[in-house]
Formats: sequence, structure tokens, C-alpha cells
Amino acid sequence: MASTETKADDLAGLEAGLDALDAVQVRRTPAREILLQKVLPPVVAVVLVVLVWQLLVWAKVTDDYKLPPPGAVWDSLTDMWVQGTLLEVIWTSVSRGLFGFVMAVAIGTPLGLLVARVKVVRAAIGPILSGLQSLPSVAWVAPAIIWLGLDDKTMYAVILLGAVPSVANGLVSGVDQVPPLFLRAGRTIGATGLRGTIHIVLPAALPGYLAGLKQGWAFSWRSLMAAEIIASSPDLGLGLGQLLENGRNNFDMPGIFLAILLILFVGIAIDLLIFSPLERRVLRSRGLLVKS
Repeated sequence: MASTETKADDLAGLEAGLDALDAVQVRRTPAREILLQKVLPPVVAVVLVVLVWQLLVWAKVTDDYKLPPPGAVWDSLTDMWVQGTLLEVIWTSVSRGLFGFVMAVAIGTPLGLLVARVKVVRAAIGPILSGLQSLPSVAWVAPAIIWLGLDDKTMYAVILLGAVPSVANGLVSGVDQVPPLFLRAGRTIGATGLRGTIHIVLPAALPGYLAGLKQGWAFSWRSLMAAEIIASSPDLGLGLGQLLENGRNNFDMPGIFLAILLILFVGIAIDLLIFSPLERRVLRSRGLLVKS
């Protein structure tokens, strides 16, 4: 009797230990740790870049009109802020980029599912999607202007042609990596057709799909900048790409550097505000990231 109770206690202890191993440790990260690990490194990196930049200016490695000092770029930034044009220029490009990206997701997602799940469709247009993804988006600007004219339709057409293949191919890659066991389990419980796609395929393919979305946004943003640089019209308003082109036309290197930095800033901000939280949520849902 005592031996049976001892074995039961051992089994209970073993189960408790396994449960402890499976459990995700939840703790609240101290503010000091957040500052040291997440805030301080990028701040230090930015300071070092600006310092090296200023040292190169002081060392006269090239003419001032080719490499302006950081102070001159800062003056350009403050001038735009005082004039009230800074946020307007940024929003013109960001609103176009986000709206075009949403349209690319709406088109690329069902297209990717169709290519991934229907062999005939994959054989027919799969290689075309891969080819379109490798085609520089700037190649579409000229025909888009001829077809659609100098307005926002041209911008959105260039964005779609650049981003849709990336979103679709990302989803195809994610679906291809879904373990067959998941699909068989779904069929066993009756999750077939559209229900199986929604409840089995898409959740399992989420990491690859999310990677495709990130790449799709990168293509959207780069495509938009190419379109704004080439397509110039008062009806289009002033975006970041046109700001960069205006700096080139006016031989305004501080303005050129400012436009480049703003384009870079928007790309980083979108990643930090949208895609990084999504990635963390997906990883946490799969037990691959410790909650804090």
C-alpha cells in the first residue's frame, strides 16, 4: 500500500515538473531593464553615427556641398517645421503607402491562397509572381504614368505591382511549410474547404505570411518613393520622394539628406509600431517568446 502511494506521489511530482517546464514564465520587465536593453542601444547608435558624420565634416574628406554638416540638415528640418510643411509632407507619403499596402494585402492574400492550394494555378502564375517580385518597381512608373496620368492612381498602381507579388509569395511559402499532420487533423474534425483554410491553414502559415507582409510593406514603400521621385505634378502634392527630387534639382544637399533620413525614419517607425508587435504576438502564441 505504501509502495503504491509512493509511486502515485512520484508520478504526480513528475507531472508537476513537466507542467512547470511547459509553462511560460510571465514577469513584468523593470523599466530600468527596458531602458538599458531596448532604448539605450539605438540611441547610442544614432549618436555614434552623427558623431562620425560630424568628424568626417571636420576632417574635410570632401566638399561641404557634397557632405553637409548635421547642423545644416537640422536647420532644414526646423525650417520645414516652422513653415508647417514637415508633417504634411510626411503624411502625404505615409497615407499613400499605407492605403496602397492595405490594397496589396487585400489582393495578395486570396491570390496567394489560390496559388498555394490549386496546383494548376501555381503552375500557371507561380513563376510570374516570382518574376514580378524580382522586377524593380521603378520599371512600372513610366507605363503607369502613360496609362493612368499624373495622379494618385499612378502611385497606387506602382505600389500594387510592387507589393502584391511579395504578399502572395509570402503566404505561399507559409502554406508550403504547414505540417501535413495539421491538414489531416483538420480533415478529421471536419475542417475542410474554406473552414479548413480559415481555421487550419492560415493560422499555421502565419509566420511565413507575416514575413511576406513585412516584405510587401518594404516593396510598397520603395515603390512609392520611386513613383514620387519620377512623377512630378502639383496635383500630386509634396511627398517625401518629391522632396528628395526637389533637393536634387536645387542642389540642396541638406534637403537631400533630410529627405533620406525622413524616408528611413518612416520605414523604421512602421516596423516598430506595426510589424514588431505582430511578430512578438505570433511568437508568444507559439510559446517561442517569454512574456514580459
